[in-house]
Amino acid sequence: MPLYLGECKECPNCKSGKSNLCHKYHLTLSGLMLDDTSRMSIYGGQVLYQIFTCATWSEYTVVNANYVIKVDPQKILLQHASLLCCGFTTGYGATWREVHVEKGSTVAVLGLGAVGLGAIEGARSQGASKIIGVDINESKRGKGEVFGMTDFINPKESKTSVSEMIKDVTQGLGVDYVFECTGIPSMLNEAIEASKLGIGTIVLIGAGHGLTREFNLVPLLCGRTLKGSTYGGIRLHSDLPALLHRCANKVQFSLPLSVTEPRFLSKKFKHTKIVSTRKS
Repeated sequence: MPLYLGECKECPNCKSGKSNLCHKYHLTLSGLMLDDTSRMSIYGGQVLYQIFTCATWSEYTVVNANYVIKVDPQKILLQHASLLCCGFTTGYGATWREVHVEKGSTVAVLGLGAVGLGAIEGARSQGASKIIGVDINESKRGKGEVFGMTDFINPKESKTSVSEMIKDVTQGLGVDYVFECTGIPSMLNEAIEASKLGIGTIVLIGAGHGLTREFNLVPLLCGRTLKGSTYGGIRLHSDLPALLHRCANKVQFSLPLSVTEPRFLSKKFKHTKIVSTRKS
């Protein structure tokens, strides 16, 4: 599995155990490898760039070996493993690596794609008592319930704000944790307002378009915590193998199989052939 974060286990972040953002094998946004060169080009010598060091939409790519982890296709289907490369793992990890959802907590997940379903599964496995899923796609209701969602909110069904709808099903209090997985700018304030006064925590996962966001300061000054997340805080070597093991052995672990059904997998896309190298 090619990933966009490595783990050296030697830098301050890796040693702390508090972050998955390694200083040595870090997240790169330039489209180049660690030595600022590209291993990809097309006829005529034009340089190609690989987003997040992966380039998984190409048939062939070169990836630094420090960003790759082996998966046994006899134990985990490749289409399932692909969800663990980013989407599902990002949401799942956010509930126990970025924050620790306590047993009996109340949780809201905004956006029920692969990331959001992962957050629901993570919250369920952590023992959350109420898990509220929010999505404008009504078909996500059934998918969310499979993963442990207890309540579903479709914003299209009411003129009330999302935060007020969440408060309506939590006796006006809001929830302990909100996982914002949509990346929609306006949803940031909704996520903040939907969390509990004084103790609520908001985990920002969805990126969306644009590099800046506006948010209301007063709700945060009232004791709430806003936290960002990359890959759900999951570390390549310290955490991911455990998830792969749980997936392979079906240990209290579900994957959004509706996303990996054959009808969703286009025959046009072949599995990427990867050449790994330990040179930067």
